[in-house]
Amino acid sequence: MGSPYTVQIVGASLEPGQLEDLQGEVERTLLEVNRQMSHYQPESELSRFNRAAAGTPFKVSPEFARVMRFTLELCRQTGGALDPTLAPVINLWGFGEKTAERAVPEAEALEAARRHTGWRHLRVTTGDELIKDIPELTVNLSAVAKGFGVDQMVEVLQRRGFTNVYASIAGEVRVLGHNARGTNWQIGISAPISNWREDGPMTAVVSLSNQAISTSGDYQKFFFDTRGRRLCHILDPKTGWPVQHNVGGVSVVAPDSMTADALSTVLFVLGAEAGLQFIEGWTNAAALFIVREAEGRFREIPSSRFERLTGHRP
Repeated sequence: MGSPYTVQIVGASLEPGQLEDLQGEVERTLLEVNRQMSHYQPESELSRFNRAAAGTPFKVSPEFARVMRFTLELCRQTGGALDPTLAPVINLWGFGEKTAERAVPEAEALEAARRHTGWRHLRVTTGDELIKDIPELTVNLSAVAKGFGVDQMVEVLQRRGFTNVYASIAGEVRVLGHNARGTNWQIGISAPISNWREDGPMTAVVSLSNQAISTSGDYQKFFFDTRGRRLCHILDPKTGWPVQHNVGGVSVVAPDSMTADALSTVLFVLGAEAGLQFIEGWTNAAALFIVREAEGRFREIPSSRFERLTGHRP
């Protein structure tokens, strides 16, 4: 997935051989997620579906089908704020697997790419088959696959009987039980500064147990155009352009990482006002919007359940 993963286990005595065996199982699990849903690997299920003919059922693994059903349902609920078929537009901006050359595309090229997108052109059958109704339609699951990968790691650890666990892939984090101090896990939320780095300043810290957290923002993958606009990797499906508003980042707490991962992307696209309205419909999830008031100055806007689920008071 182009990202590091981390697993911490508290309160378990493992011999070196047991630890090596566990790490091997975790890595095999992640490789299987890649084999199913990577848009970088040409022989993954996803890549082969992207090359498949329109109107022809394409059999996929039960896990891939489950992720796709979840994604399409979220597309429906948000009116398309999340769209897994934006791959040609993402590539055109230089944020996909085709090129790292980032630039504002020509209007004609952008419009042509957008004609090959649309989540309504995609469906999943009860037999775990994907069907597209336009031949050029391609899928990119970068808004949910990392979160799903974290959940798969946690399933491995739970099957082994571990109850106090931290698992992450890049910014997707899920925790069980407690940390080495016997308290909830303390998870930092980065400040969305332009010169972001791994050990940079935090804007908040949340206290979590048996929960997941995901953050989406405009401060890691972006470029500035000739007019000085910040253009990030999260695109608005309604325009094909990078999202343009004053939200620098949004963090979502949910029961599992796939849900948190997808919701953080959705809320970033929607923005603070519409995003807050949407997340209030989720009784088991909450969000913290970090609004950029000036370079280096931010304001926190939490949803109504954020403090109760995380202990964080803005």
